[in-house]
Amino acid sequence: MRFFPALPKSISAIVIAAGILALLTAPAFAQDKVVWSAQEQPIVDQLHSLRKLDDTVRARTTKDLALQIRALPAVPNKLKLAGALSGLSTEGDFGRDTLQEVTTTLAVALREQPPAGKPGEPDYLFTELASLVKYEHMQAESDNPQFAQAMAKLEAADAKRQKADFTLTDLQGKNWRLRDLQGKVVLVNFWATWCPPCRKEMPDLQALYDKYKDQGFIVLSISDEESAKVAAFIAEKKINYPVLLDPGRKINDLFEVEGIPKSFVYDREGKMVAQSIDMRTRGQFQQMLAQAGLQ
Repeated sequence: MRFFPALPKSISAIVIAAGILALLTAPAFAQDKVVWSAQEQPIVDQLHSLRKLDDTVRARTTKDLALQIRALPAVPNKLKLAGALSGLSTEGDFGRDTLQEVTTTLAVALREQPPAGKPGEPDYLFTELASLVKYEHMQAESDNPQFAQAMAKLEAADAKRQKADFTLTDLQGKNWRLRDLQGKVVLVNFWATWCPPCRKEMPDLQALYDKYKDQGFIVLSISDEESAKVAAFIAEKKINYPVLLDPGRKINDLFEVEGIPKSFVYDREGKMVAQSIDMRTRGQFQQMLAQAGLQ
């Protein structure tokens, strides 16, 4: 569940909660309300209902939508739809073939209708494409300078995260410092109670914590919400890995978290070895942990 970096941080949570497609049609965030063609409207309707589908059906529908969007004429709405589908297609594991079709559709739409971007700053959709290539290992090419800028931006953010350190307090009042945990495998997870994909991945995080905690595995789950709200939610969901509070979003900003859920894995030497750009399944988390030596 990601949002668009160009939006002010004060409204970012509202945008995420409303959903990616709502942003495309919300007049508060656009000069003109989007008008969908008769060919586009069925695609919009399916995008709005994707999260309601069983994962197998969702994978098949996502792949079909990618092909439908790619076949649209080269008009601005095509790029909006390609970006919206991309933002929904990393909420779990719907198959590499499906994600590749989504990536190809986004690359095609960007080539046909490249957004201008700001001087020295790539448009968020070029950053989206770069993220799919860098972190999901999809295949895509672009000769637009914004794509190279986006890749450089991701590299700089990763270098910053590699050096990052922080101390935060958990719900029981215990302080946790990231760099004090060398010798352990650490998964830093950013989330919120109102975020559906965050809630969906939490049982899998709990199961992996239970499986590996005796092998030196720590989950540091970070929320910027109010303590009482987080505590009530965690108690209800029976989560017992450390849940840390980030008032003022200082650590979210340190890690350049522009959408949640987002996770980073550090190995026992303190090296960041894996990260996610969205929700992960248990199998996907397992693959991330394997890169830190947990099997």
